[in-house]
Amino acid sequence: MAAEKPQPVQVPYCQVCTLPAEYCEFGRDFEKCKPWLIRNVPNLYPHLLQEANDKEAEKLSEQLQGSGISPAGSPAATAGEPSASKQEDVKRLPGGKIKRKEKQEVVIEKIVRNKRKCITTVKGLELFGIKLSDASKKFGKKFATGASVVKGPTEKDQIDVQGDIAYDVVDFIRETWAEVPESAIFFIEDGKRVSAA
Repeated sequence: MAAEKPQPVQVPYCQVCTLPAEYCEFGRDFEKCKPWLIRNVPNLYPHLLQEANDKEAEKLSEQLQGSGISPAGSPAATAGEPSASKQEDVKRLPGGKIKRKEKQEVVIEKIVRNKRKCITTVKGLELFGIKLSDASKKFGKKFATGASVVKGPTEKDQIDVQGDIAYDVVDFIRETWAEVPESAIFFIEDGKRVSAA
């Protein structure tokens, strides 16, 4: 009796990113691949199918609430609903993630390194329409020190200025940029937020 010849393995390739379907999650377009994966290879990513079902249920409940009918069938109560301004603070991103609008505030923090050298970080100037590269040049000229725009720990740009100039920076911001109100400037001291006003 002759041994059976093994059959070749059929590998499904994603039509979006052209990777084998089981590698889509490691590609850069995984969000774009999800619909194709759900339709063509649902057994590889069962959690995607569950997410899709949850999103459909969420959309349906939102449509019912928008029409004034609660999911139970009775008219929705307006007293318990969040106000319109509260809803404006929340923005839905693709994939169902929620993004909250950032408060417009400038946060100044002094970071000590090597027990004697200090760096003063300024975060949030871009929320007032100030270009960070221009602001860092102004800080560097005013305080005769190095200043640069860097990515912070939360992947947002911030300005790092060499030296312990946290209190002088507040006065400089007030003089230079009138659009930044005094009440929107805060310090981080000993892990606590303190208003600069």
